[in-house]
Amino acid sequence: MDVQLIGNSTPMRNIRELIKTVADTALTVIIYGEIGVGKEVIARELHRLSNRRKKRFVKVNCAALPSELLESELFGYERGAFTGATRFKPGKFEIASGGVIFLDEVGDIPLRLQAKLLQVLQNGEFSRLGGKDVKVNTWVISATNHDLADDMRETRFREDLYYRLNIIKIDVPPLRERREDIPPLVGYFINKYRSELDISEDFTIGPEMMDLFLQYDWPGNVRELANTIHRLMVMGDWEELRRRISSEPDTTSSKPSTLNPRPLSGI
Repeated sequence: MDVQLIGNSTPMRNIRELIKTVADTALTVIIYGEIGVGKEVIARELHRLSNRRKKRFVKVNCAALPSELLESELFGYERGAFTGATRFKPGKFEIASGGVIFLDEVGDIPLRLQAKLLQVLQNGEFSRLGGKDVKVNTWVISATNHDLADDMRETRFREDLYYRLNIIKIDVPPLRERREDIPPLVGYFINKYRSELDISEDFTIGPEMMDLFLQYDWPGNVRELANTIHRLMVMGDWEELRRRISSEPDTTSSKPSTLNPRPLSGI
């Protein structure tokens, strides 16, 4: 999701200050938060403000590939390393050398690969599939919606890798815990989609609908809000949205039982 880091709540101001502090350090950063809170936006802001801004920002979704494919994607392979490896292929760590690699959903990396990731973090070195050693200078920023401390205690995540990743920790609160950020986000997305959709007429969220936006919990977070604005600007189904938001139960007084509550369906 191509968005800016929007919001003037205390947590967002603190995150901005932390980004400025660590942007040029190349210290390993991990970003925690529910799905849709904007973890990639923060990773890209770190890259934008760093002295690596003119180098590559390479994203890898660690949950999207099976173990064998993820290993070749991250670390590359030599020709003949396995059946079908007809040519040399550099891995994402190698491609991102001098810049940033963003390991999204790092908590989903299989244990077998966690040792190899640890080696890169410690020494900047790894072996491509097929045997050749490679040395890189890559700033590692990762993100997860897991509670890695729980994963570590339950032996799903290596303890040494956990501490290596958690040098700089950024916790991004869900949108329901920073409701004052909703109006500026709404304004930002309206301007964004007006430009993208080439809409010349005015489009506004009236006071009544904004009140509903402020009361709704947004379990899909900023991504759900963005998709809602986008749909309204295309479809104009205000009454359907009003009914759906109004019928959602109020969960503001209860602590969510998971990092990924159910998003508003159909929006």
